Amino acid sequence: MGKIAYIFPGQGSQYVGMGYDFYKEFSQAADVFHSAETALRYNLTDIIFKGPEEDLNKTANTQPAILTTSLAIYAVLKAHGLPKADYLAGHSLGEYTALTVAGGIELFEAVRLAHLRGKYMQETVPQGKGAMAAVLKLPPEKVEEACKVATDVGVVEPANYNSPEQTVISGEKTAVEKASQILKEMGGKIIPLKVSVPSHCSLMKPAADAFRLKLAQTPIKNIDVPLVQNYTAREHTMAHEIRENLYRQIFSPVKWYQSVLYMVKQGVDTFVEIGPKNVLSKLIQQTTPHVRILNVERLEDIEKVLNALR
Repeated sequence: MGKIAYIFPGQGSQYVGMGYDFYKEFSQAADVFHSAETALRYNLTDIIFKGPEEDLNKTANTQPAILTTSLAIYAVLKAHGLPKADYLAGHSLGEYTALTVAGGIELFEAVRLAHLRGKYMQETVPQGKGAMAAVLKLPPEKVEEACKVATDVGVVEPANYNSPEQTVISGEKTAVEKASQILKEMGGKIIPLKVSVPSHCSLMKPAADAFRLKLAQTPIKNIDVPLVQNYTAREHTMAHEIRENLYRQIFSPVKWYQSVLYMVKQGVDTFVEIGPKNVLSKLIQQTTPHVRILNVERLEDIEKVLNALR
């Protein structure tokens, strides 16, 4: 029997109404939503379930909203006998969800950190100055090459190594546009992302430095299920390493597909994505098509996934 990894989505997976069926149906999920509200002292569930979309898409709301929804779904699965994972991982913000599931951080603290992380990131780069774009159909080396050339007009760097055929770039708008143009000429397909924050590039260093203080004040415990972190694409269980990697993750690229390949190398043959949408499932399919990928986003997924894992 191969090993199982539970993975959790990051920003971009949110939509108005996510998790509502779990909230309505299961007290375990409702408890998670209510605890998140208590932690933040504002009506997050209203924003998640009713919108408007522009409020949900504000980074300071999006991050705690996705974390809360994913944890609510996980709480229901756990109550229904979900087996313990061999590995945990999350994409960007999803790493906080994974750490909470591992027992390394309390829900209350995780929600507050997610909110502050979003707030600092939002405040660091003025609206309209930053940009991100997904690059398809080109290997990461080509993307790195184009970013180097475009740095003569500003900051642009690979931000997410999502799959061997999808890399996201991030930085100052003019530089991202120049790199995009170069990549188009190389035969890449460019999708500008609807984001207000150029995440995971050096422009985020001031946000990370402000956030580091909050991280230092937050109790984080050693964990017994290894967390494969974005910054290193390696497993970590010691609190001091996890904390340092969470800080560095904000202004460094997310090594997602490298993390997936690392877990596969350790014997993982089943990935279960828990949370809104199935973005990570699709990326894993592009990275290692031979593994089993399950995801839980709606009520009808519960039985299907639990049966598959029995």
